[in-house]
Amino acid sequence: MNIVRAAMIGDVVGGHGLEVLEAKLPALIKERQIDFVTVNGENAAEGFGMTEKDFQRIIASGADAVTSGNHVWEKREFWTVLENEKNMLRPANYPGGVPGAGFVRIEKNGVAWIVINLQGRELMSAIDCPFLCFDHCFEQAQNFANAQAGAPVIIVDFHAESSREKESLAYYADGRASLIAGTHTHVQTADERVLPKGSAYITDLGMTGVIDSVIGMDPKICLERVRRQVLYHMEVASAEKLGQMRGVIAEIDADTGRAISIKRI
Repeated sequence: MNIVRAAMIGDVVGGHGLEVLEAKLPALIKERQIDFVTVNGENAAEGFGMTEKDFQRIIASGADAVTSGNHVWEKREFWTVLENEKNMLRPANYPGGVPGAGFVRIEKNGVAWIVINLQGRELMSAIDCPFLCFDHCFEQAQNFANAQAGAPVIIVDFHAESSREKESLAYYADGRASLIAGTHTHVQTADERVLPKGSAYITDLGMTGVIDSVIGMDPKICLERVRRQVLYHMEVASAEKLGQMRGVIAEIDADTGRAISIKRI
């Protein structure tokens, strides 16, 4: 049995979230002997979108692939990064013609790592079906595995609002994906488990950023938005001390692609 360890880190929120990632991720990789890291970075640019500098800081912290979601389109100048950096992903189930890709294959230490980025539709934009898109991505992964003679380790970031939709996709992909994690809601769930057919799963990784906040944003502004139902511009919360990094670590049998364990960070 060839055991590898994959870490997934939840949405990095603002400059403080980047500082937390830079302070904590390298040590986690070393201490837990992590073989592969994905980080969701779509909120790195002051809570909305990303810049090229944000992307480079995340990669320099130890990420092998950077995933995203609906906010990845916020900064038009970032679209060239989506086009040019293969390990910078946007959700794969956006209609054809948008920049970038939602699927990447990375060879590392003799293991074929495949990352699939998907976005939900419940309470979000009505884009293409994430279930059918997963089937298409999985077919591509299998073709790659056949060519390389070995089981790939398949990691899925499902950026979605609905817990029901996240769990449904997890059972749909169970036994095909190695690790499936939800992002977007920024609150870490306590339902991490290995599903019946061998996929590790958690409904939401949580966020990386300021602890004293509302999903990483200024609590006073968030309170006024929900009390008055006026869309005041949200700003990243300020902090005097280092915040939190949330995510999971999964142990996976690289010979079969099946998960053995999953633990929250």
